[in-house]
Amino acid sequence: QVQLVESGGGLVQPGGSLRLSCAASGFALDGYTIAWFRQAPGKEREGVSCISGSDVSTYDSTYYLNSVKGRFTISRDNARNTVFLQMNSLKPEDTAVYYCGAERGTAATAMCALIGGYEYTGKGIQVTVSS
Repeated sequence: QVQLVESGGGLVQPGGSLRLSCAASGFALDGYTIAWFRQAPGKEREGVSCISGSDVSTYDSTYYLNSVKGRFTISRDNARNTVFLQMNSLKPEDTAVYYCGAERGTAATAMCALIGGYEYTGKGIQVTVSS
């Protein structure tokens, strides 16, 4: 079965850290550009971070939303067919449902601008930053 599954979310205090995982089954993530995007209640969807796949010339190039630069890091582990989003110094405004998406033939910056409608998208996972 072809799918993406997010994990690693939860409740954390401001200043804390979480590492989200996006695990793929049924296809190899290495050939896909991966996006992490989020949706908070009453707010527009945001492309948080993206990493280019091996089918574009800028393989492994990354994009970050300005508000998460220096705090979030995206990475991939091809052996585990998983992409991670390390989130440090979390703030209450980071609270949202986080989704991962996969698409071929799209560089990281363009991927994050799409903010959805990807070839594959996970069901999402809740991240809550609160004291």
